[in-house]
Amino acid sequence: MSGSTKENGERLEQALARLNFKPRSLGPGHVWLAGAGPGDPGCLTLEVLAALAEADALVYDALVSPDVVAVAEGAELFFAGKRGGRPSMKQDDITALLVRLAREGRRVVRLKGGDPYIFGRGGEEALALARQNIPFRVLPGLTSGLSALAATGIPATMRGINKAVILATGHAAGTDDDLDWAAIARTGQPVVVYMGMANLPVIAASMLEGGLAPSTPAAVIVAATTPQERIVVATLATIAEEAAVAGLTSPALIVVGGIVAMRAALAGEA
Repeated sequence: MSGSTKENGERLEQALARLNFKPRSLGPGHVWLAGAGPGDPGCLTLEVLAALAEADALVYDALVSPDVVAVAEGAELFFAGKRGGRPSMKQDDITALLVRLAREGRRVVRLKGGDPYIFGRGGEEALALARQNIPFRVLPGLTSGLSALAATGIPATMRGINKAVILATGHAAGTDDDLDWAAIARTGQPVVVYMGMANLPVIAASMLEGGLAPSTPAAVIVAATTPQERIVVATLATIAEEAAVAGLTSPALIVVGGIVAMRAALAGEA
């Protein structure tokens, strides 16, 4: 270990000691629904880090990085990842697994990318645990829809540009269960779309029909905060084509609105 690295480690330990952080204990038979943030282990909260160290059963999603999973050294691992269009564990089976592990007296952490309550089905799992009288707790995480923007130089809010941010799922675009993208477009506020890559052409076309200008800035962000991070910036009229040419695939976030243009301005490119 180099001298500077050792000194940095010592400073971190001292800072944690000054913080006087006292984590709650994860009890047997309890389930904690935790958010792992957007990907970088540095985005973990202290509470989630402490919970992983205590867990003896970890049920984790595909968006959780191996480095974060490795923190739960004493836990039995249960992969519950979901990928659109690929075989994956059904939600009812995941919930049943959480209930079973809790009733076995295990210390269970259910780890999700981002935040459990932002398009992570954490609310469904919490409700199921409550109905089964399983003690649970929710540990917030940095939601990818906001932290990915910050990591790639896009401010989620900017005076003079927006007064709100809309978080939406694009999973059902083009179906009877779809959102009214035209109505969302008419708000004039930036939109951050989760799970929308497969439907990006439909979403972009619907927002254009809703009145957004073809020149409206748009971006697709893949694997934010990780070494695999990629971003394509274009316009609403061209973002679907440019993302396809770049080979961007799920999981990704789509951002539409004037805030996207701030990326170039902050980088001194505009």
